[in-house]
Amino acid sequence: MPHRSIVIGFVVVIAATTFVALAAQAGAGRGPGQGAAAPPAAPADRAQAQGGGRGRGGPITLHAARVLDGKGRVVENAVITVQGSKIVSVGPMAAGQTPTYELGDATLMPGMIDVHVHLQWIFGPNGNYNNYPNQRDMTKAYQNDAVLENARVTLMAGFTTVQSPGWNEDKPLNAAIQAGVVNGPRIVTSLQPVSGGTPDAIRASVRQHKADGADFIKFFASGSIRQGGKMSTTQEQLDAVCGEAKAQGLRTLIHAHDPESIIASVKAGCTQIEHGVFADDAAIKAMKDANVWFDPNIGLVLQNYLEHHDEYLDSSIPPEGFAFMQAGIPLVTTVFKKALAAGLRMPMGTDAVAGAHGHNAREIIARVKDGGQPAMDAIVGATSLSASSMNLGDTIGTIAPGFEADIVAVRGDPTKDISAVTRVLFVMKGGLVMKKAN
Repeated sequence: MPHRSIVIGFVVVIAATTFVALAAQAGAGRGPGQGAAAPPAAPADRAQAQGGGRGRGGPITLHAARVLDGKGRVVENAVITVQGSKIVSVGPMAAGQTPTYELGDATLMPGMIDVHVHLQWIFGPNGNYNNYPNQRDMTKAYQNDAVLENARVTLMAGFTTVQSPGWNEDKPLNAAIQAGVVNGPRIVTSLQPVSGGTPDAIRASVRQHKADGADFIKFFASGSIRQGGKMSTTQEQLDAVCGEAKAQGLRTLIHAHDPESIIASVKAGCTQIEHGVFADDAAIKAMKDANVWFDPNIGLVLQNYLEHHDEYLDSSIPPEGFAFMQAGIPLVTTVFKKALAAGLRMPMGTDAVAGAHGHNAREIIARVKDGGQPAMDAIVGATSLSASSMNLGDTIGTIAPGFEADIVAVRGDPTKDISAVTRVLFVMKGGLVMKKAN
């Protein structure tokens, strides 16, 4: 039906069959700032996926050596049948059956989920991360190009849903993605984090976030690990933000590194703790007793800062900040092991920033190789468990009839070699094939 809408930031004009995006300078395979780019590549076989799987033709069938359902179950020699945007059946391949997509000795599994990303974090034209909105040559077109590339590579890496805590432009970006104007994962967002202030001001801000369309609330209870991660808020402020969010039907994700900020957040009834690099036994016990979600980041974010030391050195990170991060890697790995032993619910989040997008699966590998988590549990953590943490456990994250057809294929068997999660050869999101095996 002909219609026209304008999304501020990522300006999307929809008129009849024409889609024009101001941000659509990110052509497939072109990095940010590489001059004029083609419009974003359409999903692979979009016409087939829509015609064959969106109710205008027969179903789509996918066959591989095995299917991991995201809940810990394996189906060997399996076929997934997709109709429209939904999975309609999963089972062994029938004799003589010819699938739409034959993926051979690959593993089909749910589209992966990262519960903590920052798609807006980019490197500037000079290659560095610094106050780029005021930097010479940092045009809006460049920023849009770079953010869209972050979204694209995240999807191509097999992550069909991400959670962003947060950025106001997430909403229009997600609208453009959902409209098919640009390629990327679906985005669950807090919009901008709620700031401090008086308890009444915080409650008002939470209500405004709800009115503005936030899916959850993000709040800082401690400083960054780069400054030592000490508690930076009061119990009254935490009570206000988490209490009001609960009253509004919203989850709360709390940035908290030290024991004091973690325990205070748990006491306030907050939903999920992020990071927790300096969590001690008392903080872990508090989280377990309250059954909150805990998202430690052990395999990508700190390593990425160190790997891109020179690119970040000119930003707000002082030299001593890198020392804190270097020391934080073994600390947070130990915290993860303790939390795992305590039985905490840990969805898979990376805190992906500039330089890390598209490498999200490194977190899954680290949880297995460094954290000692069984491979199947790590896969569940990056699929159905992460979906449940976002209250989407009955919609995404599982290969079963009635769920969204978010499906990826990886080369090999990740239950035997967890690094297979990085070898993504096929991506389907909502019944559309976004990446097809060569």
